Amino acid sequence: MKISFLGHATILVETNGHSILIDPFITGNEKATGKVDIETLKPNYILLTHAHQDHVLDVEAIATQSGATIVSNFEIAMYYQAKGFTVHPMNHGGSWNFDFGKVKYTQAIHTSSFPDGTYGGQPGGFIIYADSRTIYVAGDTALTLDMKLIPKWGKLDLAILPIGDNFTMGVADAVIASDYIKCNKVLGYHYDTFGYIEIDKAVAKAKFDSAGKTLHLLEIGGSMEV
Repeated sequence: MKISFLGHATILVETNGHSILIDPFITGNEKATGKVDIETLKPNYILLTHAHQDHVLDVEAIATQSGATIVSNFEIAMYYQAKGFTVHPMNHGGSWNFDFGKVKYTQAIHTSSFPDGTYGGQPGGFIIYADSRTIYVAGDTALTLDMKLIPKWGKLDLAILPIGDNFTMGVADAVIASDYIKCNKVLGYHYDTFGYIEIDKAVAKAKFDSAGKTLHLLEIGGSMEV
């Protein structure tokens, strides 16, 4: 399984011959300019954690060119279905076996609305089971005791956690979250895109190191194998 960081909270998962894009916000991210070209992205699926602009900006353009199925909560799925896109609706606690593997929709504590003001349902995250690997994409969320349920659904090979603070967990809470989910290998995201969420990356890594954990911070366009 190959995981690529495309900036902010945009993740590309390549596994079992399929491509899964999560929360595409690329054209509006100045830090991704010249590093990621959305015209090259041809995902089979687009997974959306919630409806905020910094997670859905490029959904329609990418889904139009790729024919991807949009997977999210019921409200988000119906929003895109009404626009003519192929969707698969889910909700908290539910799971589904797709052709690339299994996806479980998990709790997140945040808000969710589209840029036009349309209600975006309740935010969530995803556990993805594929290619004998299990990864957890937390989405935008606060630290929550619900995370203690995650290990009951499988041993994680990687957790993708927000670390930018202000709108989500910060680094200190992400360290606690990694304890709750029993995963010491973390890919940080949702940081540095704009002023409210800028972090000191060296300090962030040191906090994880001191807890006996590893924090991966990929460059935009960078990848890692799981």
